Amino acid sequence: MMEKVKIGELADTIMEGLEEYKDLATDEMKKSVKKSGKTVKQEIEKNAPKRTGKYKKSWAVKTTKEDANSIELTVHSRNRYQLAHLLEFGHAKRGGGRVRAIPHIAPAEEVGVKELEDEIERALRK
Repeated sequence: MMEKVKIGELADTIMEGLEEYKDLATDEMKKSVKKSGKTVKQEIEKNAPKRTGKYKKSWAVKTTKEDANSIELTVHSRNRYQLAHLLEFGHAKRGGGRVRAIPHIAPAEEVGVKELEDEIERALRK
């Protein structure tokens, strides 16, 4: 004898499954974002100009916003943030002329974005 399944019970079961998938996907997304943030920091450190090494070592990853469904990270220079812009884009000299740009932040960001896309794609295929 077949049991009849009530539509309400079926809907509850489906919603429960979707909630579980959402929670798993959210956790995987957060892990991917954290991993990409760390990669961006490492890429900046690897390609940053080195004179004394202080600028290169000043980079950090900070969680700026996180809730149940999202996370936001910031990769920043802790005490040399003014220098970051000048090095990335170049600047005018006092006596005339320009100092050449040393792009190291934008390329690191591109690497991080690519890694994030790959990680999210991999995580959602599981």
